[in-house]
Amino acid sequence: MRRAMPVLEIADVMVSERFYCECLGFRSHGRWGDPPTFVIVQRGLVTLALDKTRNADRSVPLNQYWAAYLYVDDADALLHEFRAAGVDIARDIEDAPYGLRDFDVRDPDGHLLGIGHMLTGDHANAGLMPTQP
Repeated sequence: MRRAMPVLEIADVMVSERFYCECLGFRSHGRWGDPPTFVIVQRGLVTLALDKTRNADRSVPLNQYWAAYLYVDDADALLHEFRAAGVDIARDIEDAPYGLRDFDVRDPDGHLLGIGHMLTGDHANAGLMPTQP
């Protein structure tokens, strides 16, 4: 396996696309449907699909905790970037017991995204990051 593309169920394609692109720095790869019901966004090697809910009678379902976890080179720098963009920081940055320095952001639909980088030292080989691209 080489990559993954989590699919998040959302309420409004335009609102979500704007948030991921303008606030989180992703780039849109286009929208599908008329009106749009699906969009793919990407930043670096991270790709997310945003899929409009087809059931108007219920709210967008949420994961038990993270909808996706994004591994980055420098979580502190990204946190600073996101704060400057007004992103809702759901959990402040911390060195977690599972070997990552991470924080959480919340998107317009309430999905939590975990964002972090590996700690050095004893946790550097925790097996949570692939060793090859």
